[in-house]
Amino acid sequence: AAKVDKVDQEYFKSTIEPLLAESKASVEFVGEINEQQKPEFLSGAKALLFPIDWSEPFGLVMIEAMACGTPVIAFNRGSVPEVIDHGVTGYICEDVQGAVGALQRLGELSRTEIRAQFERRFSAKTMAQNYVDSYTALLQAAKRPVLRRVAAG
Repeated sequence: AAKVDKVDQEYFKSTIEPLLAESKASVEFVGEINEQQKPEFLSGAKALLFPIDWSEPFGLVMIEAMACGTPVIAFNRGSVPEVIDHGVTGYICEDVQGAVGALQRLGELSRTEIRAQFERRFSAKTMAQNYVDSYTALLQAAKRPVLRRVAAG
C-alpha cells in the first residue's frame, strides 16, 4: 500500500508496474489506503518497508506500524534512528541488500514487544508528558540566576 505522487507516476508506470507484473503472487500493490483501513492492514503485515532516500523529519507511518506491533525495516535516513530501535522494533539498513537480509530476520522480533515499545515511547500519554517535562525544564532554567562577568574598567 502506498500513495504514488503525481511527480512519480511516470516512473511508477514505466519501472515499478512491470516488476509487479513479474512478481504476480508475491507482491500486490493496493494503492493508497485510508485511516480506517490502516490498523487492519498494518497489523496483518509481516513488516513495514520504509526505504526512504531523503531526510524524513519524523515518519509517522513507522509509529503507526509499531502501534500495530508490526516491525519496520527502514533505510538509515532522517529520523529513522530516533524512531526505530534496531533489533527490537525493526531493522535499520544502509541499502537494499541490508533490507532484504532484514526480511530474513523478522522472526527474531516480538510483535508484543514492538507494541510495548510503542506504548513506552509514542503513546499520546507519553508524548504529552514529554512535552510537559520539556516545558517545565525550560521554565526552571529561565528562573535560575544568570551570573555575569563584570569587566573592570
